[in-house]
Amino acid sequence: MLYRKIESAIYEHLTRNADKVLVVTGARQIGKSYIIRHVANKIFKNVVEINLIEDAEGNATFRDVRTVDDFYFALGIVAGDRLGDTSDTLIFLDEIQQYPHLLTMLKFLRQDNKYTYVVSGSLLGVTLRKYASIPFGSISIMRMYPLDFEEFLIANGFNKSSIDTMRGKFLALEGLSDGIHDKVLSLFKRYLLVGGMPDAVNAYLSTRNIVKVREIQRDICDLYALDASKYDEEHRLKISRIYQLVPSNLENKKKRLVYKEIEGRAGKRAQDYIEEVDYLVSSGITLEVKAISNPTFPLIESEQKNLLKLYMNDVGLLTSVLYRDNVLAVLNDEESVNLGSVYECVVATELASNDNRLFYYDNRTRGEVDYLIDDFDSLSVVPIEVKSGKDYKRHSALTRFVSTPDYAIKRGYVLSNSGEVECDGKIVYIPVYYTMFLGAANRRTEILI
Repeated sequence: MLYRKIESAIYEHLTRNADKVLVVTGARQIGKSYIIRHVANKIFKNVVEINLIEDAEGNATFRDVRTVDDFYFALGIVAGDRLGDTSDTLIFLDEIQQYPHLLTMLKFLRQDNKYTYVVSGSLLGVTLRKYASIPFGSISIMRMYPLDFEEFLIANGFNKSSIDTMRGKFLALEGLSDGIHDKVLSLFKRYLLVGGMPDAVNAYLSTRNIVKVREIQRDICDLYALDASKYDEEHRLKISRIYQLVPSNLENKKKRLVYKEIEGRAGKRAQDYIEEVDYLVSSGITLEVKAISNPTFPLIESEQKNLLKLYMNDVGLLTSVLYRDNVLAVLNDEESVNLGSVYECVVATELASNDNRLFYYDNRTRGEVDYLIDDFDSLSVVPIEVKSGKDYKRHSALTRFVSTPDYAIKRGYVLSNSGEVECDGKIVYIPVYYTMFLGAANRRTEILI
């Protein structure tokens, strides 16, 4: 099976008798149910899995459950004699967004402590933001993403020791040997094509056939469109249109969402599409990158919500839309093809999977920098510029940015295909695959005060 880093976090939560119910959220088809099921069967004698979408489409056993006693009664009907106690029985409520009232009930089920619970949902991010009665003090939310590049490397034969060595090289600001760099970069380019959707990765590993991979990716895009169809017609059409615009927006110079293009009407602004954009982001279908014009730590205090970039949640889905079955544009660095949007997308997914909030720098006089993230160790802002071509040392906006005294920048990064690691003042040039360590390298497992 595919290695997923979130497995250890789920295992730790379920074995430490946590006082909160674990809620795993993220987009469809990223492997949430599979990894929860896998971990649960390691720990518990009895695992009762209830898919609430299937329940709603079937006997609707849990549809009208409103009390803890009603829940236990319905559970007994479904689980039969597979019920012990909280030490040996896990109740896994999958696709819980189908019945939001059960989210409200989690607090009381946990207090009763009759069984252990874990919850998952593909559109759960939307539900959590929409319903005021969600007991946030009683749940612990984990966000899951498609496989990141580190997980893709492990799927392709790298062991954790090799990854740790690479991390050490990154921290020491050292590059890999030429041969290893070529190997890692080759896999990185294949990751741009395959992405991190588990079914697509498994198809690649078993067949090496890009046509099979693309079929799976197209099915996933169709599934995302189908999920949006659950809205009324007005919202559904806007959601679909915004999602369709994501690849083309990334090909524009500014890459921002242009609101007048959504319905072809001038005068439209961000506030006209709050609900639609919120759906795309909260469901995990897209990643949002918000503008910052005057960067100060923490960046969330300075965000501008109207200047927004949206990226697809998986780079493989993006290259499927852009290039279909043609792999040469990515693998051979075709000069006629600009891969800038593809590289920016993969960096966005890597940064997000490392628990970074995503921002970019937009200043009328000083220019634009692709990404800004917070460095919580140095309490400063880290600018990141992404380069897909050979002219990766041309970055006037980044140079001005790190040279601005008011910004107090300690270090900025330029990401490219070059295997060299170089320092030029405050700017560090690193291979693009080192993105997998940005934001994660300085995490602590324990801090005592």
